[in-house]
Amino acid sequence: MKPIQVGLLGIGTVGSGTFHVLQRNQEEIRRRAGRGIEIAMVADLDTTRAKQIVGDAAKVVGDAREVIANPDIDVVVELIGGYGIAKALVLEAIAAGKHVVTANKALLAVHGTEIFKAAAEKGVMVAYEAAVAGGIPIIKALREGLTANSIQWVAGIINGTTNFILSEMRDKGLDFDVVLKEAQRLGYAEADPTFDIEGVDAAHKATLMSAIAFGIPVQFDKAYVEGITKLTSTDIKYAEQLGYRIKLLGITKRTDKGVELRVHPSLVPTKRLIANVEGAMNAVVVHGDAVGTTLYYGKGAGSEPTASAVIADLVDIARMDGSDPAHRVPALAFQANTLAAAGNELPVLPMADVVTSYYLRIRVADEAGVLAKITTLLANAGISIDAVIQREADEVGGEGSNQTDLIILTHDTREGDMDKALAEIQGLPTVLAPITRIRKEELN
Repeated sequence: MKPIQVGLLGIGTVGSGTFHVLQRNQEEIRRRAGRGIEIAMVADLDTTRAKQIVGDAAKVVGDAREVIANPDIDVVVELIGGYGIAKALVLEAIAAGKHVVTANKALLAVHGTEIFKAAAEKGVMVAYEAAVAGGIPIIKALREGLTANSIQWVAGIINGTTNFILSEMRDKGLDFDVVLKEAQRLGYAEADPTFDIEGVDAAHKATLMSAIAFGIPVQFDKAYVEGITKLTSTDIKYAEQLGYRIKLLGITKRTDKGVELRVHPSLVPTKRLIANVEGAMNAVVVHGDAVGTTLYYGKGAGSEPTASAVIADLVDIARMDGSDPAHRVPALAFQANTLAAAGNELPVLPMADVVTSYYLRIRVADEAGVLAKITTLLANAGISIDAVIQREADEVGGEGSNQTDLIILTHDTREGDMDKALAEIQGLPTVLAPITRIRKEELN
C-alpha cells in the first residue's frame, strides 16, 4: 500500500522529534500501521534550520499553505501553537480534505467545537493525543480504553513546570519567586511563564479531558483557573506535617448538578501515588464505575515523548484512512450529535457550587477567644471542622511574638458558603493577614 504522505507545519522541538523518531523506527511503525508513514514536506520560517534537520528526506518550504495546497499530502501535522495562524491553517487543511494531527491544546480547548464540526462535515480526522500530557496516552485511554465506563472523575498533574516548582519548594524550603528563576535557568519554565504558573496550560488540557470523559462540548471559558503564584513554603511545610503534599491539579468531576471543571493548588494525601509524582513528570488519575481507579504516569513534555504521541495519531490515521467516517472513533469519544444535549444535561458548574474540603491558614493575634470567634463563624455558615492546629507564637513570629497561625482543616462544604464565611473572618480585628485557602482533594 502507498505510504501515507505527511506535511509538517513547524519543525521545532516536537517537530524535529517527530521526524527523528519516524526515521529511527520506520520499519516497526510500518508493521504496526500496515503502511509506511513518510514526512514529505516541512514548512518552517527558518528554512535553513529545517533543511539541516531533514536533509534530502523531505521538501522544505517557508509557507505552510504550500503544504496544504499540495494534493499529494494526506495528513497535516500542526506544531506551530497558539490561537492565531494555527487555527486558520488547521481549518484550511480540513477544507482541503486533509486529516489533521495537532499538539495544540490551547487551540482545541478554545476553538475545538468549531474545528471538530468542520472535520466531521468534511469526513476527515483531527487527532490530538500530544495535546494532553505529552507522551502519556491519556486521550486514547479515556476515548477508547475506558469506553465501557461511566467516568466519575479525572484529576491530573498535567503541567510539568508547576510540578517542578512545587517539588523544589518542598524539597528546599524556598519560596515561589526563587524557584521560578531557577526553573527558568534550567529551561523548565519559559521566559514568560504566565500560561504555566497561572494554571492556564493545565486548564486547556483539563477542558479536553472533561469533554472526552463526560460527552460535553469543550468549554474552556467555564473552567475555574487558579495558579501557584500565591503559594508559600510555609503552607507547603504545614501540609507536609499534616500528611499532605500540594500539587497543581486539573480536576473534572461528574456530580448530580453538573460537571466540575477546575484547576488550582490542592492538598493531596501523601499516601496517594499521584502525591509522589515529582519534578517535571505528569500523572493523571481516572475513576470509572467499572474499572475503579487507574493511574497514567510519564513525561508530559519534551521532544521525543511528545513525538511519540504525534506518531501514534499518525498510525491511527494510516489505519483508518479511507474508512467510513461513521465507523471511526469520534473526536470527543461520544457521537457528535449527542454532545449538545449532554452539555445541557451536564452544565459546567460555577465554582461557588463546587463542594470540596479546605485547608485554611489564618494569621491571628495570640490572645484568648480568637479561635472561638472563628469556629463560631464557620459553624454559623454550616462548615464542619475536621481538625484545628494552633502553632506556637514563637515558632511563627520569633521569640516574644504576639501572633500565631491557626491551621484549620474542614469537611466538605460548598465553595460559596466558604467564601461568605472567610469574608466575615477576614473582617475580624484579630485576623492580621489575608487568609490562605487551599482546597483539599482526598481522591478516594
